[in-house]
Amino acid sequence: MQREYVNFGKGGVMVTRMALGLGFRGQNNADDAKQTIAAALDGGLNLIDCANIYGLGDDRRRAGTSEVILGEVMQDRGNRDDIVITSKVSSPVAPGVNDRNTSRWHIMREVERSLKRLQTDRIDVYLIHHFDDTVAYEERTRALEDLVRDGKIRYTGLCNYQAWQVVETLRVQDRINAGSLIAVQNPYSMLNRELEDEMFPMVRTTSLGIMAYSPLGVGLLSGDYDPDRMPDNSRLWGSRRSHAFGRTIRGRAADVIRTNAEVAKRIGATPAQVAQAWVLSHPEITISISGADTAGQMQDNLGALEVVIPEEDLTKLNEASYRLRITLDGAGFEDDR
Repeated sequence: MQREYVNFGKGGVMVTRMALGLGFRGQNNADDAKQTIAAALDGGLNLIDCANIYGLGDDRRRAGTSEVILGEVMQDRGNRDDIVITSKVSSPVAPGVNDRNTSRWHIMREVERSLKRLQTDRIDVYLIHHFDDTVAYEERTRALEDLVRDGKIRYTGLCNYQAWQVVETLRVQDRINAGSLIAVQNPYSMLNRELEDEMFPMVRTTSLGIMAYSPLGVGLLSGDYDPDRMPDNSRLWGSRRSHAFGRTIRGRAADVIRTNAEVAKRIGATPAQVAQAWVLSHPEITISISGADTAGQMQDNLGALEVVIPEEDLTKLNEASYRLRITLDGAGFEDDR
């Protein structure tokens, strides 16, 4: 299926406006995970978002299994050159003192491990997963530039950085004559609009792209949750997040969830589709990252690319979510998608 393609931020490589993220926090079966990836590719997506710590079922003991699964899918399909792959580095991968951060030592080791798991010779966009104040900007920047020159990565990016940290990275890249990073990846949804304060103005000035993760607010905008009812244990927010559901879904957050569901019903879309179409309606956002765990969820999410929210409904969604602040990270998981 043909999809709209856009430049990946400052990069010349063209990608679809939706990516599949391989966090797979609600998926424990490798075969089902492969079917989810196949559904994304068959649905016309050409961008898959990985990290060296992603694994099935949000189990850090299975870190890296998402890259293994993607590597096997690409080998089976024989279409590596048709897929743009991102991956990430900096999060802890083991207890050792050097098994984390953005030192040259750790970056160089982890890229080799990711390449082996993916069964490929390069990662198209390699992102620093989290800001690291224990390592100098120049050390990690030179390490990434060396990987670009060696052909092991094509482009660089940053994830979970603040706008000023992105600007400082650009400044260091310019000073050492390194290629510019092309994109940043941060959470953005109707339940978390913090990027609008500083990141949006920064990317308008620098032409960087934004990959928006958690466009469904860690699933709260998926249509699976009723703000007035505690979810059962089969749901993400009903098991390990049950302690956080009540304090997170209150007041204006509940209004956003209800308004999103009402707009979806009115225009004949699903709540998940409307939430992602809202994210993509912002010109600063290059890509929305789907956190689908199943092929069915992926197929539903793909429908967001066809949804055009009427101006009147867009205004309602904007008003319901304006300046809403929710700290979702504190509800149980780091870097949710």
